[in-house]
Amino acid sequence: MEAVLASFIAVLGTVLGSGVTYVFQRRNTDRSEHFARAEKLRQERIDAYCAYAGALLNYRRVLVQRWFVQHENRPDEDTPELREHVYELRYAAQEAMFRAQMLSDDPALVELSERILEHVTELHRAEDRDRLDHIRERSRQGIRDFISAATPHTR
Repeated sequence: MEAVLASFIAVLGTVLGSGVTYVFQRRNTDRSEHFARAEKLRQERIDAYCAYAGALLNYRRVLVQRWFVQHENRPDEDTPELREHVYELRYAAQEAMFRAQMLSDDPALVELSERILEHVTELHRAEDRDRLDHIRERSRQGIRDFISAATPHTR
């Protein structure tokens, strides 16, 4: 009888040990998977937010260039290629904005991203140099504000 009891206790101890090991390993695996997902999201946000800021800067640069071409009476430089380039960069900025918005869980950041694109797009509507300078500064600051607002979401 003692041998049966000792065998039973040994089997019970083995089963309990296996169960406890499974629970701890599962918890460890869950933690590792959670960390990996969080790190992947963080990296994707960094990429998306940087890509959006870069696309805005490129779009802004070409809009300013085109404004000077149009307002300094250089019609030979206002080519269809330049106009097409403006459209391509606008589409690139919109695409980058959509990607950044999809990765963001902050409605204020989403709204800010849309507002900044509107500010940059306003550049081609500037009637004179003073207005252009004002919009340039506002759009430059808007891009900085976007990066500042996005930074806490990448930590």
